[in-house]
Amino acid sequence: MTTDAAGYDDQGEVPLAGYAALASVFAAGVGTFAVVARQRGVRLPEEVPPWDVALLGTATYKASRVLTRAKITSFLRAPFTRRTGEGEASEVMDEPRGSGPRRAVGDLLACPFCTAAWTAGALVCSYAAAPRLTRLVCGGLSALTVSDWLHYAWTWTQQATDD
Repeated sequence: MTTDAAGYDDQGEVPLAGYAALASVFAAGVGTFAVVARQRGVRLPEEVPPWDVALLGTATYKASRVLTRAKITSFLRAPFTRRTGEGEASEVMDEPRGSGPRRAVGDLLACPFCTAAWTAGALVCSYAAAPRLTRLVCGGLSALTVSDWLHYAWTWTQQATDD
């Protein structure tokens, strides 16, 4: 198996070692949670009801958008990304910068889909250890998602009546 980026893409810019490091951090975090949870006697839920899956999914969506697109979280992304423009609804668009691990983290922080996996992992671990607290946090993030849709609906309604 080769981890040579030049053999993977034509430009040789894919930070495969950085991606491997990030995947290792993710796996180590989940593994550490599992060990600590077991030592502390955390009992995993027998099942996850569909409404909790929907709540976790909506919260994961919103948290990943806040982390990767909100102006207010730019300070987290700035060491690893560069702002390239404005998106809809005052969201910002960033692109990764640097090389190696810095570029890999930039790729993660510039991609809401990539960040969603990390967010979901954190929320699922939290759900296993403290389901009531996690439902509350997810409820708040889900309320933000509903609020966003209401803002969009209001804007679309205004635009339709102005036309």
